Amino acid sequence: RVAVVGARGAVGREILNLLEERAFPLSELRLYSSARSAGRRVSFRGEELVFEELPESGDLQADIVFSSAGGSISRKHAWDWANAGATVIDNTSAWRLDDRVPLVVPEVNADAAREHNGIIANPNCSTIIALMALAPLHRAFGLQRATVATYQAVSGAGAAGVTELEQQSRAVLAGEPAETSVFQHVIAFNLFSHDSEVGEDGYNEEERKLLLESRKILAAPELRISATCVRVPVFRAHSEAIHAEFAQEVTPEMAREVLGAAAGVKLVDDPASNSFPMPITASGQDDVLVGRIRQDSSRPGSIALFVAGDQVRKGAALNAVQIAELFS
Repeated sequence: RVAVVGARGAVGREILNLLEERAFPLSELRLYSSARSAGRRVSFRGEELVFEELPESGDLQADIVFSSAGGSISRKHAWDWANAGATVIDNTSAWRLDDRVPLVVPEVNADAAREHNGIIANPNCSTIIALMALAPLHRAFGLQRATVATYQAVSGAGAAGVTELEQQSRAVLAGEPAETSVFQHVIAFNLFSHDSEVGEDGYNEEERKLLLESRKILAAPELRISATCVRVPVFRAHSEAIHAEFAQEVTPEMAREVLGAAAGVKLVDDPASNSFPMPITASGQDDVLVGRIRQDSSRPGSIALFVAGDQVRKGAALNAVQIAELFS
């Protein structure tokens, strides 16, 4: 028995698509949404399902709960759902760094999921996409330090972010003023520092997530990561430029061999045709694309690479469904 909380959102809808696409074994599916969406219907495996308003009782009558309705709802209800017997796979930031809750990327640390106490956390999208490339390299060579620059699509802010980019682009091309609502700044034909709170250390919340979540997932508390996270006018799929240092010297050939055999990774690395990972080709893909693999010219023995991944899919919904598949 499966429940999806936040089933009307971008990630919730993608979870529904994946449950159907991957023939997830379920006997019952319940969809929970806001009060304004309750009563609406959606087709799933040839049947019409009705969106329900989230009950206050804490019992969603489910064995697995996918929670994608926001951190405040998860903080209020997730342990109640777990105490009612569900395994909660939480796609919010509420529990990622909680010591009671495993933070899981199935290709990286699937065993951690089996030690859960009722809640399993889905990492942040930029963390998942980075670690799909960095974790195999870490296992092989011992990752010690990375600098990361992210290029994050507007769909990371949900369907409303996509709509805002589309509307602003039309307005700018028509010579009209671009109105802002979802983002603080105009995103059409622009880019800006990720729209999350900046701390006293100068790093924003998104950048801190990359550091702290990576340490937890890799069980590497001494790992050093410095990130710069940027919102760009791309509809879907995040990209990241990564420079990584290891406990031993690593050549591009060594890195390609490891990444070429890594689950969930697809090498797109053809300098002759200037073909490398792009968000437009990563969109809709399960795999994270990895390329531009080269020696870091500023530090011999280190590697520079570029990755692109669909943050709604692998960066959120697919990762959550893969976690559930560990128990199915």
